[in-house]
Amino acid sequence: MNPEWSSKAEAEPGGSAIADQNTGVWLDRIGAIEGTDTKMGLRAHLDKALEQGANLFTVVVYDLPNRDCKAVASNGELLISEGDMVRYKNEFINPIAEIFADPKYQSIRIAAVIEIDSLPNLVTNLDIPKCAEANGPGGYREGITYALNKFSPIKNVYSYIDAAHSGWLGWDSNFDPAITLIANVIKGTDAEWDSVAGFVTNTANYSPLVETYLPNPDKNVGGGPIRSADFYEWNPNFDEKGYAIEFRKRMIAKGAPTTIGMLIDTGRNGWGGPERPTQVSSSSDKNTYVDESRIDRRYHRGNWCNQPSGIGYKPWADPYNGVDAFVWVKPPSESDGMSEPDFQPDPDDPAKQYDPMCDPDKMSNAAAYPTGAMDEAPHAGRWYSEGFQYLLQNAYPPVSTPAGPPAE
Repeated sequence: MNPEWSSKAEAEPGGSAIADQNTGVWLDRIGAIEGTDTKMGLRAHLDKALEQGANLFTVVVYDLPNRDCKAVASNGELLISEGDMVRYKNEFINPIAEIFADPKYQSIRIAAVIEIDSLPNLVTNLDIPKCAEANGPGGYREGITYALNKFSPIKNVYSYIDAAHSGWLGWDSNFDPAITLIANVIKGTDAEWDSVAGFVTNTANYSPLVETYLPNPDKNVGGGPIRSADFYEWNPNFDEKGYAIEFRKRMIAKGAPTTIGMLIDTGRNGWGGPERPTQVSSSSDKNTYVDESRIDRRYHRGNWCNQPSGIGYKPWADPYNGVDAFVWVKPPSESDGMSEPDFQPDPDDPAKQYDPMCDPDKMSNAAAYPTGAMDEAPHAGRWYSEGFQYLLQNAYPPVSTPAGPPAE
């Protein structure tokens, strides 16, 4: 239990209902390893885990050069053009590995989420110069390979590679290239498949766990399959359960062992509250049928910043065959990015920028849709009280529900 996040959650009205949950600790810059006067470092967190008698510590390793190459809300401190892969290895990964390997922490299972939004960007966003640069020397493949090579000899570290989410890589035109790319990176490590415990989907995203009322993407309504509706744009993967299970299946076909597992981030994909549908639509119009039936209430599936969703299922192990756990990688309440273009730099992480996708007054990358972002949000990673309250009040299941097996 991250004591910094927990104390802030406890201080919020109603926050005590979730303040005891395990949430990810984000190492998103070199300075985060040591910590500051006001922020705990990695050793401090692991020491607290020992004090708590915890047997699991969830940590996000997130500082690749050219990080967040398509968006800018979480721009990082390191750049490929400045040769910062050397700094990434020597000043970021090496110190983390040294701390992980300290024998005093060997009783703690360290679940390390490796560089979210990195390899998936090499599948879909090579038209962006920073992403194209990350596709070459000193880029994402090299950094992730190095991290896995440093972590895999440490027996209590379980690395999970980012697998994006159903609304990003769900089309076959994206899915198969992503499987090939990610599998090849893993097979290029020293330990090959033994360097990873599995993959993590939906990190910091909002795709629903299960689209309860839309189980069949090929169901014909109004003269066509519902996956051809405007909201799904022919993507047959509507939710994270189905996507995660299919991702694992395809990785096993690429040579992954059958012990490979998946994590699903359920911290913000509940979509509860009065807008949640309670039955399937009776409309004969395909778009209306989908819009009235879907759990996901976003204007567009590409909207990723501070969406008005709701907390999802609490962390829970082995919810489905092949899925290791539901996890809260992105702690509910931590902002995705600054909502105002006129902002003061984050004193701890000045590389983070304003992204129009986080501005409720702008249109999304899809141009035809509002961003749907909530207002008055601070920089990425900062506590967002208004967002926390919204997520709490619109949780599904309600936060008073004990953690436990999910509905099928």
